[in-house]
Amino acid sequence: MTHGIGPGHVPRGNDAALLAAGIADMTVSGLTTVLRGVRGLLDRADMGELADEGQQELKARGRLALDRFAAGSPAHLEVLAQHVTARRGSADD
Repeated sequence: MTHGIGPGHVPRGNDAALLAAGIADMTVSGLTTVLRGVRGLLDRADMGELADEGQQELKARGRLALDRFAAGSPAHLEVLAQHVTARRGSADD
């Protein structure tokens, strides 16, 4: 007898409990990894600079995402070139 999950298979009793336990274990493991990463970040001396870089990265990703769905959006490499040019201009100030 094979146990599997596929079309038409509905987990019963023990299967459902095993699936729930597996999902819970995976979630706890993932959260533990995330918390270790956060703890490592909090110990960094350049936290402010790191936060600024993260914010800039998120803004850039947001612009690209909006451009991707906008009508007549510019080419991806063109957008990246504009961002590089803008950064170089602000670094010279």
